[in-house]
Amino acid sequence: MANTAKVGLIGLGVMGENLALNIERNGYPIAIYNRTTEKVDEFVNGRGAGKKVIGCHDPKSFVEAIEKPRKIILLVKAGDAVDKTIDGLKPYLEKGDIIIDGGNSHFEDTRRRENALKAEGFNFIGSGVSGGEDGALWGPSLMPGGDKAAYEQLKPIWEAIAAKVNDGPCVTYLGPDGAGHFVKMVHNGIEYGDMQLIAEVYDVLKRGLGLGAPEISAIFAEWNKGFLDSFLIEITAKVLSVIDEETKKPLVDLIVDKAGQKGTGKWTGEIALELGIPIPTIDAALTARQLSAIKDERVAASKVLSFDNAAASRSLDKAKLIEALKHALYASKICSYAQGMALIKAGSDTYKWNVNLAETARIWKGGCIIRAQLLEQIRKAFAKGSNIVNLLVDPEFADFINKAQDQWRYAVTTAQLLGLPVPALSASLAYYDAYRSAVLPQNLTQAQRDFFGAHTFEKVNKPDQGFVHADWHTLLKEKAPVK
Repeated sequence: MANTAKVGLIGLGVMGENLALNIERNGYPIAIYNRTTEKVDEFVNGRGAGKKVIGCHDPKSFVEAIEKPRKIILLVKAGDAVDKTIDGLKPYLEKGDIIIDGGNSHFEDTRRRENALKAEGFNFIGSGVSGGEDGALWGPSLMPGGDKAAYEQLKPIWEAIAAKVNDGPCVTYLGPDGAGHFVKMVHNGIEYGDMQLIAEVYDVLKRGLGLGAPEISAIFAEWNKGFLDSFLIEITAKVLSVIDEETKKPLVDLIVDKAGQKGTGKWTGEIALELGIPIPTIDAALTARQLSAIKDERVAASKVLSFDNAAASRSLDKAKLIEALKHALYASKICSYAQGMALIKAGSDTYKWNVNLAETARIWKGGCIIRAQLLEQIRKAFAKGSNIVNLLVDPEFADFINKAQDQWRYAVTTAQLLGLPVPALSASLAYYDAYRSAVLPQNLTQAQRDFFGAHTFEKVNKPDQGFVHADWHTLLKEKAPVK
């Protein structure tokens, strides 16, 4: 069986199994290995039965089963597990072999691994894989980064298994070392924002208008036929339509309101702070998940902190609010994507990756969780040239938001009058208002900083003077405090 597999895969979770089947179905015999070897046998004799799948029980036989130069995909838990798996493979690898990390690794880990393996003569590619279980099986969006020549060897396989849209497979080379995992990380941050926006609209429809899950499902299904068309809107309508067989109630109503997270959203927030890129919609989504996790505290607080929204509820115009929520959701989604693309641009500039933002938007059009109709418009916006600094100033997006902002404001203020938390919708609107403001109140902030810490400031009337410090106590004709 030596050298008969075109590619190898380690990690037989659901994603690993599905990706292996996708690769084999597209004409590439595959060798598989898992630390728990029983899973290898189960897969070979089960879902892989009758297919060109070679099950291996140890790293040595696994590596020997793969055609040279070897292409080995890792789908193991991010962190130490990746390093340990690589260390277990290295004794059997040869110079020129390629390791592909398809998990959600931190991009800095990918940069470190790529650099270390290159010094030993091996190639390392960090490739984001988005689309969940179904995407892995039938066509994900793939976001590879690493050595360009190494990717060219992997390219035929990645293009074969990727989702397909009208302008090609949903995969593109994103840049050196950690570029692929950086883009996947930001993709997940946008996903956090998008999901939170949808949840907030659902909450206003449910608690604000008193609609049941079936009614809300119908609203989302209708919205998915227009400019809100997206995978997340589509599955929201489906999720809300499911009835629990035991209780005959909507299943969503039986799910505890605590949302988990695996770290990529947090990483997005951390690197945005480091690079100085505002991502308030994504940050609000992270905070919302953290608040959801303290369920016991919230239940206790609800018995102490009250709010009477009866007056606001009586004056609601149902049709008007539903229409306003639709436009507020789309305008806020634009902000979430705008923040994410600005962060990718900043990362690309900082790390010298030269990420193509138009291509990034294109490969998200199919297979991935955030695939949506507006991605074609985003692709076109960046394809026009590199001069666009933020999606909000693209003429088409600006035109929509300028026309939608009255409804956006109505939706947000109505939710607030009803006492319903809409942190992501509110943060998106605040982001828009701040970004369109030629003047912000941080002149006062900088004055305060200079007053107590001599942090200096620039003067509007003397732009060439540079940074100066004011002797505030002399100007106030008062004595400085004794320290």
